[in-house]
Amino acid sequence: MTRLSETLLSGYDRSLDLDGFSGSRLAERLSVISEIGLTAEGGSNRPGYSKAEQKAKDLVCGWMREAGLAVRQDGAGNCFGRLAGGQDHLPVILCGSHIDTVPNGGHFDGVLGVLLALETVEMWRATGFTPQRPYEIGIFSEEEGSSFNAGLIGSSAVIGAPVIGELDKIVDHEGRSFAAAVAEVGLSLAGFPAARRDLSEIAAFVEVHIEQGLVLEAHGLPVGIVNGICGIVGLEMTVTGIPGHAGTTPMGYRRDALVAASRMVAAISELPKQVSDTAVATVGQLRVFPNGSNVIPGKVRFSLDIRDVADEPLERLVSRIVQTATGIAEAANVEHTWTRTFTEPAVAVDERLKTRQADALREINLAAFELPSGAGHDAMIIGAHVPMAMFFVRSKDGISHNPCEFSTLADCATSARALARFLAKLVSDTAD
Repeated sequence: MTRLSETLLSGYDRSLDLDGFSGSRLAERLSVISEIGLTAEGGSNRPGYSKAEQKAKDLVCGWMREAGLAVRQDGAGNCFGRLAGGQDHLPVILCGSHIDTVPNGGHFDGVLGVLLALETVEMWRATGFTPQRPYEIGIFSEEEGSSFNAGLIGSSAVIGAPVIGELDKIVDHEGRSFAAAVAEVGLSLAGFPAARRDLSEIAAFVEVHIEQGLVLEAHGLPVGIVNGICGIVGLEMTVTGIPGHAGTTPMGYRRDALVAASRMVAAISELPKQVSDTAVATVGQLRVFPNGSNVIPGKVRFSLDIRDVADEPLERLVSRIVQTATGIAEAANVEHTWTRTFTEPAVAVDERLKTRQADALREINLAAFELPSGAGHDAMIIGAHVPMAMFFVRSKDGISHNPCEFSTLADCATSARALARFLAKLVSDTAD
């Protein structure tokens, strides 16, 4: 199997090694991490709070020490590398992401953000830049939630959640408790409260992440500015008709729950564009009862995942979806009920930070292109409490959570230059 570093460096234009950036260094680090939890299909498997995730964290911590950073791990397993500033008492600029993966995932999701945060330090060292504010790199534990169906745990611990009373109730797919899992990597539930930080000591949080979508590629751009992280509303709808014999019930007498549900699904797909350009709605699960090939469906349950970058249009879309489904149910003479299963508010990026991101991109002759994040990130958790900004890096074919996930080294180089310039602006600003 070809090493990831060879693939990344193949055809890479080394003239892109500017401002202290090293394509070889980044490619090798991405490659070495990709080999931790490498799957037979060529993907990554480093679940949160696994020994593989911890091994990858330890590796990056070693690189941070070599770069002159003071490194520590908190009670939730989050790792931080701190570079002192000229005025070290000032609130810190925090930059980072995660290093865990979904099962058989890709080699860039999360990891690239961590390594570009570290590459910034390497670039500053190479160019003799000294920050005035302190700068920290953060590696957050269990972002994906693939083991326990509970993600963003490390970043949540930093803001003081979740509480131990919630964590000690969750188990993985094999019935193993969360407490047992963290014990295997040298942690304990009792240590989680100590991970909470005084958020007044964080001036801003910055995250770089692969886009995991097609927008940047469609616009021919290597990097973009995230203008908001979508809020999410989950609904479960139930459509109840009357089951019957497929051969003996005339069409005009049927109260077919699946036909009505199908009309709802089709109608729902047309509603987001009526509300905003950034809204989306997805029916991802559909269960038919009694699910017999010769039985008219008597009941259908389906899930809805509804997202937008602002809460007001998101709630308008939710209302429109419910009204539309109710109208279809009445016309089909079936019953329709719904429940809201969860709500995650949208998180706005800081406008001042976004302006500085745009300045950094223009300085390297790139368009200051904005796009929303339809996925959740650690920035969503931290950014609800402190000023937050995100960069997205172009994803080849929009693929993510898959061994084929890929961003070119040229795009990584461009993103590194934009990030280093942006962060230099932040750590040079000593105004409280």
